Amino acid sequence: MKYIKNIGISTLYIIASLLIFTFIMTFFSYFNIIGDKFVSFLKIMIPITSLFIGGMYIGRRSNKKGWFEGLKLSLIFIIFLIIFEFLALNISFEAKNILYYIIIAISSILGSMVGISIKKTD
Repeated sequence: MKYIKNIGISTLYIIASLLIFTFIMTFFSYFNIIGDKFVSFLKIMIPITSLFIGGMYIGRRSNKKGWFEGLKLSLIFIIFLIIFEFLALNISFEAKNILYYIIIAISSILGSMVGISIKKTD
């Protein structure tokens, strides 16, 4: 039960950071503070950063194998993304999506490794 709670809280951290970063990006884009090319860059970086934050949380809560916890968290998020893209957005699967999913998984793994390292120094 504790593990499911940690996954749920990590997912909430991911969703909250996604919403906050997207709101900030939208605010700056609305007032033309940032350009279109930078917005395209942020569209890629926001989920990567959010999964890093969620990975850090789950890494701090795990006892060992932080990389494995981050991998499980990223797989849950990637499965959700694939289902959402196919069912809601009707986007076909492309080879560049695989690269994006790998980058997301690496971000979550690195976040959980950093999180478990931070826990050991506390």
